[in-house]
Amino acid sequence: MANTALITGASSGIGAEFARIHAATGGDLVLVARREEALNALKDELQSQHNIAVTIIPADLNDETAPQQIFSTVQQLGIDIDILINNAGFGGRGLFHERDWDRDRSMIQVNIVALSALTRLFVPVFVAKNAGRILNVSSTASLMPGPLQAVYYATKAFVTSFSNALAEELS
Repeated sequence: MANTALITGASSGIGAEFARIHAATGGDLVLVARREEALNALKDELQSQHNIAVTIIPADLNDETAPQQIFSTVQQLGIDIDILINNAGFGGRGLFHERDWDRDRSMIQVNIVALSALTRLFVPVFVAKNAGRILNVSSTASLMPGPLQAVYYATKAFVTSFSNALAEELS
């Protein structure tokens, strides 16, 4: 595969649109999300419309082992990733002290830990070949406090700060 992008959260929304845009430019894809059926539907759509290669990796980024499993699968398949798009994420609404902690912990796992782990796994590969790009999807929510969405806004603040720092390190 040449010009290959790995996209998390690719089964719907912004992730699926990133996949459509990349496919329209002739780029191959590795699509990651929880919903295998939706990934297969998108794979079929993109392969038939754009004559590209699409690999799907069903994975739940709430699972702490998922980033390593994704990376290992890509390595085992011999796929050279050129672009990492860390798009997977979710939010929630409610008073912090009343929200379900397991749900907020999952949000931190997906929005921060999995994103950081995938970045940590792929950056050395990019550095070794002196090529590669990373898009970490954040939000304007990262720039202000978010009452009733405190954990979501905080996770997006992490993504923005982390991405800016990493861009400077790798410049």
